[in-house]
Amino acid sequence: MKILIVEDTPMNLELATDLLEAAGHMVLAATSAEAGFEIANREQPDLILMDISLPGIDGLVATRLLKAHDTTRSIPVIALTAHAMEGYQQLALEAGCLAYLTKPFDTRTFVHFIETFLATSKTQPMP
Repeated sequence: MKILIVEDTPMNLELATDLLEAAGHMVLAATSAEAGFEIANREQPDLILMDISLPGIDGLVATRLLKAHDTTRSIPVIALTAHAMEGYQQLALEAGCLAYLTKPFDTRTFVHFIETFLATSKTQPMP
């Protein structure tokens, strides 16, 4: 699968990329929402992992913009965030994310979570 990671923290981006590539996935990377839009439009990934706290356009706004465009509307988005406070998951789901993953993520279960998500319906929110 082709997965776009939109993440501005180099260590988080490298870790997620390494784990997904080791599992056989093709990983595309962007460090800003603007770069993520460009890559998503051009490459049409199977999944976008979207950091919520991005410089400039944040991940929630970025997800809303992706869902507003015909070319990117159907690409599923999983929110990645260090904000585990109550209410953030609901905000992510309302923005158009289909799942929510808190950072730091568990490296032992990260790939399984992503692959389970990809194997299940991409139209229903995952808890």
